[in-house]
Amino acid sequence: MKACVITIGNEILKGKTVNTNAAEIGRMLYFSGYDVYRGLIVPDVKEEIGNAFRSLIGKCDVIVSSGGLGPTFDDMTVSSFAQEFDIALRRDKETYTIIKFRTEKKQLKMTKEREKMALIPDGSIAIKNEVGTAPGVDYKIEATRIFILPGVPAEMRSMLRYVEREIKLKDSFYFEDSTKIHGIYEATLAPYVSELMKRYSGRVYIKSHPLVDEGGESALEVEVSAKADRFENSKNVVNEVLAEIKMIVSKLRRVGN
Repeated sequence: MKACVITIGNEILKGKTVNTNAAEIGRMLYFSGYDVYRGLIVPDVKEEIGNAFRSLIGKCDVIVSSGGLGPTFDDMTVSSFAQEFDIALRRDKETYTIIKFRTEKKQLKMTKEREKMALIPDGSIAIKNEVGTAPGVDYKIEATRIFILPGVPAEMRSMLRYVEREIKLKDSFYFEDSTKIHGIYEATLAPYVSELMKRYSGRVYIKSHPLVDEGGESALEVEVSAKADRFENSKNVVNEVLAEIKMIVSKLRRVGN
């Protein structure tokens, strides 16, 4: 099963905001049993937002977006999505009641900007915002389930639990672990990694990450991940491969590399 991630916002593209939402969404998707097929970052531009969703329909079983659900002029994800697929917008009664209550309590006016946050695509499910105001959106087009979440990390995170409950696969379990290696070059280990990947024939994925540890010494983190129909199976094969990698490293150290 494939999943895709869309993050929306000029602030991400120009580097002002670090895209932590994509990282959290991606991790949730992997641990829910999905392969993350594509990640897109688009600006606060109606056509770009619409095109991003359009380009992924049918390619992914699940799309999760974040960003663009607030009251300002450049918060346009819901309207862009609805326009792209010719879906009417409707007022979510519960959200509107909450906004109206909060507004009147502060003796403020119900502006069109506040009312906008209560609009969701017709036929969608509103995902309650436990932290902020604007709801998320749960919608399905053909075989693709779409979740539109806020960009504020705390709000996004609160809704991510809903998404996880809705999409988690019952027969796919992901596990990963890694080992840190000193004194072995990535190029030296590479042919052994290739051989392991070939021998395990798609059951595991092995990725090496060159890094510098706290003492300034070069090191290598080797990560092994797997999916299986039972958690124990994915964990066991990861541990088995890590044990083999450690044996290979031990031999390389003895003969020199």
